[in-house]
Amino acid sequence: MRALLLALMLLLPALPAAAQQEIKLATWNIAWLTLKPPGHPDLPRDLVPRQAGDWGLLRGYADRLAADVVALQEIDGAEAATRLFDPAAYAVHLTQENDVQRPGFAVRRTLRMTANPDLAELDLRAGARRSLRRGADITVEAPSGARLRLLSVHLNAGCREDPLQRSPAPECDGLARQAEIIARWVAARRREGVAFAVLGDFNRRMGPEDDFLRAVEGPAPLARPTAGLSSPCWADARGGRPFISHLLLGGAAAEWMVPRSLAVLVYSERDRSYRDRLSDHCPVSVRLRLP
Repeated sequence: MRALLLALMLLLPALPAAAQQEIKLATWNIAWLTLKPPGHPDLPRDLVPRQAGDWGLLRGYADRLAADVVALQEIDGAEAATRLFDPAAYAVHLTQENDVQRPGFAVRRTLRMTANPDLAELDLRAGARRSLRRGADITVEAPSGARLRLLSVHLNAGCREDPLQRSPAPECDGLARQAEIIARWVAARRREGVAFAVLGDFNRRMGPEDDFLRAVEGPAPLARPTAGLSSPCWADARGGRPFISHLLLGGAAAEWMVPRSLAVLVYSERDRSYRDRLSDHCPVSVRLRLP
């Protein structure tokens, strides 16, 4: 009998020493996601208001995205965000500022989220009617204990390709200053020794020699899953366009990225009116395999 038991044990498959957990990390600019009525003084006069059914469509896309962590941009309060992300399943954190276009996060409640102080320096025009945005800074921890520090950003528009240092445009000067601020945040994460990511709407197309990219990854190398690819979001007969929403992974997070896991959730609605009613940005995601 003992010999039989030993033989059966040898036939059992070996179990892994520890199960690994995958999480889906995404970024999504939802374009003026606000509950304010049309004509409100905080909103642009030409803003196309969302119809009642548009909220249902957006909620459906949030469900289809099924991400564990979503870096959000252009969110006017937690109540607007919870119209899309079920508060029973997701915790919402936004920057602590009075702005209609706030960055933040929706984090699945299976992960532990700790809010860190906003990266307030990114708002170069704090207090102005059309101020820039702070950075939303959180730490998430998986049940395994793996920790990930995340920064959601929505950077200065108007300097998508021009060299930062040689352009006379004030928008490029502002973006250059924001690059220095993010570089200092990256340097702090390297000293901390934590896995991290900077993700969001950078309003910047990044080629391999882009001076914005060189600035932010000066303190530490960063993996950029969007490198060399075009976004299919609202593509037309001419094809896709360069990404301006990116995920920059640093420290151990670059090693955790599942190869070829970059995905863009494209809207099924093809009428161009939905570009204003849903968003001109599509959710962009990658998967990370945590230790």
